[in-house]
This record gives sequence, C-alpha cells and structure tokens, in this order.
Amino acid sequence: MVPLSFASQELLLVDGRALFWPREQTLLLADLHLEKASYFAGHGQMLPPYDSRETLERVADAVKRTGARRVITLGDNFHDSEGTTRLEPYAAGMLEALTRALDWVWITGNHDETMHRAFGGTLAEEVELGGIILRHIAQAGETRPELSGHFHPKLRVNVRERHISRPCGVISRTSIGTDRMILPAFGSLTGGMDAGSPEILAALQPASTIDAVLAAKGKLAKFPIWRDAA
Repeated sequence: MVPLSFASQELLLVDGRALFWPREQTLLLADLHLEKASYFAGHGQMLPPYDSRETLERVADAVKRTGARRVITLGDNFHDSEGTTRLEPYAAGMLEALTRALDWVWITGNHDETMHRAFGGTLAEEVELGGIILRHIAQAGETRPELSGHFHPKLRVNVRERHISRPCGVISRTSIGTDRMILPAFGSLTGGMDAGSPEILAALQPASTIDAVLAAKGKLAKFPIWRDAA
C-alpha cells in the first residue's frame, strides 16, 4: 500500500487499483463491472466466465489487507443492470458474505443505473463523506473535492524501448488547492482509456495541474499530463 495525500486526507493506494481511507475505515472501489463476461456471452462473444469470482477475490483481499469496515463502490458495479440476475451461486455467495460483514454502499453508474438488487448493500447516486463527493462520473466545473471512476484511466509510457500500459489514477488540482481524482478500474475484465485523453482532461476542469499517479517500487509515482498555460 502506497500513501497518497488528497484533499488534506491521507489515503492509501491499494494494489494500484483501490483507495483506502484510514480515517473513515473505508475502501473505495471503482468500476467492478461484474458479469461482463456473461454479458458478452449473451451477445455471441465467449469469454472465460470467471471474471466476477476474480474481482470479488480481489475485493476480499483488499478488505483483509486494509481492515476496512466500509466499502463504497463508485459505479458500474455490474456491466449492465441485469448483471445482478446472472451472478452464479458461488460468486453471489462471496458477494453476500462481503456485504453482510461490511457497511457496503453501491453508487450506481451509467452501466447499472437501474441496478435492482444490491446483495445486502445500500444503493445511492452519490455520497458525501468527510467533505469529499463520491460519484461515478467526474463533473466538469465541480469545485469541491471529488472521487470518481468511469474512465478506467491507464498510463502508457515507453521505457527502454518497451511500451508499458498500467492502470492509474488521475488527480487534478486547482489554483486554490481543490483536489479531484478519477480512480483506476478495479474489475478484472476492464479495459482502459489513456490518462491524457481529451475526455478525462475535460472532466477534471477547471484545473491548474493534472497528473497520472500509480504505485512503483513501493512509492507513489507521479507523471504530469496537463498544465494550465495561463
């Protein structure tokens, strides 16, 4: 786990994909996309049907490592709103055990905005916790600290003639010190969008700086991707 300062809070980046907020004993996860494989199978594209198990095993491991008492997801929990009905019994049992053991809040996203079964958790469109807004999609023009998901950011760099692509967070900061962050996708079958894409940069405006962040050799690595020219 790697320390990350955000909005005057000390957070921890867990396995490069989740955030743990020690003060709130809360684990934050974005874009689980459970049952993505079964969705594609229903549309004729066969994928190994174990993505939900793998993702939930990651969740359980992150909870164990951090000692979190609360989990808040940041939307696109299932790949589609009907994904809750396709979850096979073993994965469903894993999820129900997690939601029984923890204070679990599902923030809904554009993929699962009509999610109708929460497996024991609470559904919400957005949450404010400790002065920080938690939602699925970053809102351009937001002036409060904000944590979101949706874009699945990845950092793509060339190192020693090798092309490397890794999930990352993207953090913006305004001239008055307001922090906003887009989390990497947590799910096992999630793709990614370049951290410097126009869509991500636009969602995080206004900003003075925008940086990609990820864990590297036990430390937080920061890569500048946008600076205000004014």
